[in-house]
Amino acid sequence: MNQNIKHSVFIVDDDQDDRESIRDAFMENKHHQDYTFMVNGDQLIGHLNEASDKKHPSLILLDLNMPGKGGTEVLRQIKGNDCLKSIPIIVITTSSSAKDRETSYKLGANCFLTKPDSYKELLAITDSIARLWL
Repeated sequence: MNQNIKHSVFIVDDDQDDRESIRDAFMENKHHQDYTFMVNGDQLIGHLNEASDKKHPSLILLDLNMPGKGGTEVLRQIKGNDCLKSIPIIVITTSSSAKDRETSYKLGANCFLTKPDSYKELLAITDSIARLWL
């Protein structure tokens, strides 16, 4: 992994504490990327539709349960768009529902993770994400 290349990572979650905790865990693991926070699916889709291909993120971390356009609809729209469908999306949500997991994978999610209960677990998860996807 080339440490000089900065990847663009979008963290899409309506909970500010969750967004910051996820970013902080990446940073604590020395994964210094360009992190962009988005508060809901509407903001993400709007940004992706306005951005050129060169401005698309390297990775999207997506919560399912958000006001407005939720994660399931966001997945459906991104993975149904030929210009966007190659962007890897990791669903990271409070849900541990088998139905949510199955639906996410059917819609094209690259990974489905339940948000951990502890920051220590979040450190391990974000380190794995960075090593696999960045």
